[in-house]
Amino acid sequence: MRRRDLLALAAGGLAGAAGPARAQSSATPVVGFLNGGSPGPFAHLAAAFREGLRDAGLVDGQNVAIDYRWAEGDSSRLPQMASELVARPVGVIVAVGGEQATFAARSASSTVPVVFIFGRDPVAGGLVASLGRPGGNLTGFMQFAYDLAAKRFTLLREAVPDATVFGVLLNPADSGADLQRREAEEAAARLGVRLIVQHAGTPAEIAPGFAALTQQGAQAVLVGAAPLFNSHRAAIVALAARHRLPAMYEWRDFPAIGGLLSYGSALADAYRQVGVYAGRIVQGARPADLPVIQPTRFQLVVNLATARTLGIEIPASILVQADEVIE
Repeated sequence: MRRRDLLALAAGGLAGAAGPARAQSSATPVVGFLNGGSPGPFAHLAAAFREGLRDAGLVDGQNVAIDYRWAEGDSSRLPQMASELVARPVGVIVAVGGEQATFAARSASSTVPVVFIFGRDPVAGGLVASLGRPGGNLTGFMQFAYDLAAKRFTLLREAVPDATVFGVLLNPADSGADLQRREAEEAAARLGVRLIVQHAGTPAEIAPGFAALTQQGAQAVLVGAAPLFNSHRAAIVALAARHRLPAMYEWRDFPAIGGLLSYGSALADAYRQVGVYAGRIVQGARPADLPVIQPTRFQLVVNLATARTLGIEIPASILVQADEVIE
């Protein structure tokens, strides 16, 4: 083998290594993956993202390299991580796992393409000019993560009709916390029940947060949409069971491991979609011309085994709406 071929192989091997690395060979594009969560709990979502890349004709380690950056629930790390990806450089940044990742990527560069999963209207959030024609260096998936807090609260109330005191657990550091609080407060007032708002901004504050809700008389809890909570969903589901609190969550991932209810779009599908967009951008598409994708359906998931453990009989009105019932 000729010397230049050996050098090319060596460069490709180094660039595919995990963590920060030198600039990739021009023959192999690099996709930056910026996530506010943790690699373990988000592993299936990262796999869905890679599936989207494959749908676009790109396979990690073959004709594309992925540079993963995980903030582990600490959003203060995201700006530095985004700047490192821009400096590497990468061909596109996939900013997921919370709105802070998107804002960090946008602040790091006005030219590097960014594909986001955003929890609310990205036009109102100042990210794009319109959903159909984003017009800048950002596009992606509009998740409706925060806009559905009132709907989730109403479904939880319907599932436990005898409850009169409800709690909501929010991460105050999350950009969607205020919107979720307002929606929960309006729903509670409309339904004539009392609402207790409890904050948990770090993993260490989650268990005390549940204890505080119980001490204040909460009979059910709405767990807010937040990457921190998704990263620690096993602990949260266990805490809800320990305190015997019927709980409503955003993602199916929670009732899949013992949570009572969830209502939201399919998060894995969103990750696959941004993978497709990232692949198209690597291949020459402009984010300005790629319409922001919106979910076409929302899933209500009920775990009947958890309901029986809690001594709750889920009303037929909930069961007939459910897209999935876990026995």
